[in-house]
Order: sequence, then structure tokens, then C-alpha cells
Amino acid sequence: MVVHTDLNMLSVLQYAVEVLHVKHIIVCGHYGCGGVNAAMTRQSYGLLNKWLRNIKDVYRIHKEEVDALNTEGSKLNKLIELNVMEQVYNLAKTSIVQSAWKHNNSPDLHGWVYGLRDGIIHTIFELPANSYLDPLYLYDNP
Repeated sequence: MVVHTDLNMLSVLQYAVEVLHVKHIIVCGHYGCGGVNAAMTRQSYGLLNKWLRNIKDVYRIHKEEVDALNTEGSKLNKLIELNVMEQVYNLAKTSIVQSAWKHNNSPDLHGWVYGLRDGIIHTIFELPANSYLDPLYLYDNP
């Protein structure tokens, strides 16, 4: 899954956080994801390239860690997990989440990956409300 910071996603996020006062937000990917697999290639997918570019950025940032793994399957699964983690961080970087953290001490952010083969949800990353973020991403008056 890729969390885009487009207007539709932000309006849904704002409604969930500010109106519904959700206490938890889950980013859930799945092992064997074709989109993540496609992002690891140089093949063009037309309009999907914009969506895949975000995953390619995650791969670029963590390339050394991913490429150190032995099999294509383990590389794919690691990139799926890292993508979920980065998308959780992307949520935390929004002024919407930061404002809720400041005023409501919520929501907690969760990164999960679902195993299609075994049906098990794997917790990959947890970011409780008010977790440390690099000051570069903090807003003064969220």
C-alpha cells in the first residue's frame, strides 16, 4: 500500500482524525504484492508509474538493505515491509496527524503486512502518538 498525500487521501484522513477522533490508523500491505514487485523493475506501466515511483523511492532509500538479501522473494518481502513503514511515517509527517497528536494524544499509527499464504497479520512498525519525528518534518502550529 502506498499512502499518497493527494487531496482525497488528506480529506479522508482529516475527517477520520478530526471528526471521528479515530484512535488508531492502520497501514496494511500484503506479502507478494504485485505493485511492489513492479516497482523493483524498470518496466513502464503508464499512469501507474506515478504510484510506483513512491515505492521506488522507498527502494532507493533502503536499496543496500534490500539488495543484501539472497532471494528475490526475500527482497520483495523486505521492500513490502519497508514500504509499509515509510507510509506510516508519511502519515505522521502530515499536519493533520501532528495536530491530533498535540491536542488529543492520538491516533497511534500501525504498520502491518498480511500474509496471503498463511492469513497471518504481521506487525511491522508501530508509531504511538507523539513519537519522535525528525524536526525537519514538524510543523510549528499544526
